[in-house]
Amino acid sequence: MILHYYFARKFLWTFLGIAGVFVVLLALIDVVEELQDFPDLPIWDVIEIVLLNVPNTNYEILPLIVILAAVALFVRLARTSELVVLRASGRSGLRGLLGPMAVAATIGIVSITVLNPIVAASSKRYHDLVNGHLGGGESVLAISSEGLWLRQGSAIGQTVIHAARASSDVSVLYDATFIAFSPTGDPLRRITASSAQLGVGGWTLSDVKLWDLSAGGNAESSASVLPTLRVPSALTQDRIIDSFGKPEYISLWDLPDFIAELEEAGFSARRYAVWFQMELARPLFLMALVLVAAAFTMRHARTSNTGLSVLTAIMLGFSLYYMRNFAQVLGENGQIPVILAAWVPPVASFLLAFGILLHMEDG
Repeated sequence: MILHYYFARKFLWTFLGIAGVFVVLLALIDVVEELQDFPDLPIWDVIEIVLLNVPNTNYEILPLIVILAAVALFVRLARTSELVVLRASGRSGLRGLLGPMAVAATIGIVSITVLNPIVAASSKRYHDLVNGHLGGGESVLAISSEGLWLRQGSAIGQTVIHAARASSDVSVLYDATFIAFSPTGDPLRRITASSAQLGVGGWTLSDVKLWDLSAGGNAESSASVLPTLRVPSALTQDRIIDSFGKPEYISLWDLPDFIAELEEAGFSARRYAVWFQMELARPLFLMALVLVAAAFTMRHARTSNTGLSVLTAIMLGFSLYYMRNFAQVLGENGQIPVILAAWVPPVASFLLAFGILLHMEDG
């Protein structure tokens, strides 16, 4: 037990050290990029944007930090001959992996239960701030049992949009209602349409009825019926989909309910389901990366080419990481089932690394 605790503690401190270096490095790079994108912003606003983006950028590369930490740990243990002492005591080298693997699993569990909600909140806030500074206005989309609610904003006011349902790509709204408000919050007009199609620069409404609410009095008496109507909008299909909340913008705890609401409203929740399952599989994938590092760097420094071993371990870890991302893309596009896209890469990585490790250790 003391041995496992010793290796676990060394791995944890190595991981924290490398993670700290990446946090500082990525933050400095992000500061330079944001200053180039927003040269007129006050420095404190730029720092706020950077701090909001730091959790997400480091969360994305967490597997790469784990593989680098594991390689650094086992190379150091090999150079200090601690692994030789371990084997000389009659213990298998595999037993020395229990501590680091337990730490990797703990890092994965903490990342999806604690860090994931923090990353989701900060990423959403970062997205809204950047959109606001770019001058595109804000848009908020929500799904409920009553249908779809969307808000688009600009300098001339806000427009609240409600639709009973929408197409899967959110380019067409059905049974839509548009209510426009002035910057002071006074209602200007109400529009209903059987369908509203999003195009370049605005919505094209069909079978329209328009009420002018700005004049007061009986709006129904002055209501007009039109076959079509053009409503300007700065929204694009990509921005609306982003307003749904990218999977990264939604806490893991809220994803099951969000997926259920999305499917009930008639939208495809496939990419959210893939993200949810991949997050659940994250601890297993991090454990697999520790095994990959151990398979090539646990040998004694004098009996192996350390540089080549380190390079092989890092390249294999990076390859598994990008294969996992490729499987995610296939799953989101419907090429393979959700469960296969999320769980096959971690399971295959774990079995591959374990097989290489057995071959290296026992021949």
